[in-house]
Amino acid sequence: MFRPEALSDLRATLGDRLSTAPAVLEHHAQSESHIRARSPDAVAFPETTDEVAQISAMCARHKVPMVAWGAGTSLEGHALAVQGGLTIDFSRMNKVLAVSPQDMRAVVQPGLTRVALNHALRDTGLFFPVDPGADASLGGMAATRASGTAAVRYGTMRDNVLGLEVVLAGGRVIRTGTLAPKTAAGYDLTALMVGSEGTLGLITELTLRLHGQPEAISAATCGFPSITAAVDCVIATIQSGIPMAWIEFLDEATVAACNVWSGTSLPLAPQLMVEFHGSPAGVAEQAERFGTIARDFGSHGFLWAKAQEDRSRLWKMRHAAYPAILAARPGAVAIVTDVCVPISALAQAVAETQADIAASPIPGPILGHVGDGNFHAILLIRPDDPTEHAVAQALAHRMAERALALGGTITGEHGIGAGKLALMAAEHGSGWGVMGDIKRALDPLNLMNPGKLVPQT
Repeated sequence: MFRPEALSDLRATLGDRLSTAPAVLEHHAQSESHIRARSPDAVAFPETTDEVAQISAMCARHKVPMVAWGAGTSLEGHALAVQGGLTIDFSRMNKVLAVSPQDMRAVVQPGLTRVALNHALRDTGLFFPVDPGADASLGGMAATRASGTAAVRYGTMRDNVLGLEVVLAGGRVIRTGTLAPKTAAGYDLTALMVGSEGTLGLITELTLRLHGQPEAISAATCGFPSITAAVDCVIATIQSGIPMAWIEFLDEATVAACNVWSGTSLPLAPQLMVEFHGSPAGVAEQAERFGTIARDFGSHGFLWAKAQEDRSRLWKMRHAAYPAILAARPGAVAIVTDVCVPISALAQAVAETQADIAASPIPGPILGHVGDGNFHAILLIRPDDPTEHAVAQALAHRMAERALALGGTITGEHGIGAGKLALMAAEHGSGWGVMGDIKRALDPLNLMNPGKLVPQT
């Protein structure tokens, strides 16, 4: 609990933008997944970097933990105040500060969401491609090194964040990166902060790489006789060099849930959802080549969507897959798995995961951004059933072990937070301890998002 003098100091800076109202505290104790934690002791709503620096300095003086909050859409409990303290809500720092079409970059505040940024860019001929599904804040996306549906072509946040402004523990402000296209000057502090999940600093500004809006776009869905056939088609497509913009996989259970939720009528079979970007001639050639490969693997029921409204309807259905799956088992909560493996091991990883889930007593629809080897099982459990919870945790643990055995990772995009902390040593070995050393060097009082990502001491 805050000491009175800590609240007094923060309130002197923020006024009524420091809240201890029960409803506000409860809102900032919610998670998109099964992970739960206590409420923070207070919530701050800063509007400038200077205010964030003052908040950080005051929290250091009073030894108050700090947790950054963007849109609250993370899936591993990243933004939960597991040790109490102050949640710093960046929703009021949500502006586009600058756009440079010539340099294809934008400077934004961390509370701006990806949808709001692309709305602001609509007349520039540019767009920001990283799309994790949820309308997440860009600061949160950088902090978790998010990716999503378009990563197979456009990369992840690691590839699209060019520079940052970050407030460190104690209130020091640093800037990482430059406006130059490249640099060889010292440690890559931008890369260090991207994916650090708020454990090293508070992001207050981002410089982002933009991309040209494609001249032509075509999207399609197609069914396959089995999961293995669909995944093998993905592997063959990637290996053939076809420049896919999106290539998403939905198993039969996911298709059924999406049909009910979104009112669609896809055939009840494993589906690939694909999208091609480029010139009209290039898109036509890519689609034709993909169609040939897909037929070799027994595809059927091609449904093409070339009009904007048809594509929007298709991807709206895909983005609604998570609530659709939850609704398929009313009252359930989800343990959302997230592994990534080399493309050559993808078919084996998915097939073994499907068999493992089928042998269990709980449902677990599978979907994913399989163009880069990343897939998810949504393990549905009754929140008050400890047996189902244990079964799901065991399934998730075996998925992680399987991914590591195949040369992959325990998380392709959701990050670690509090949910996957116990798996870090298996992936990183002594490297995990080095992460802890970096954390202690920058945050010796362990005030920045404590209880997350690094070894707990």
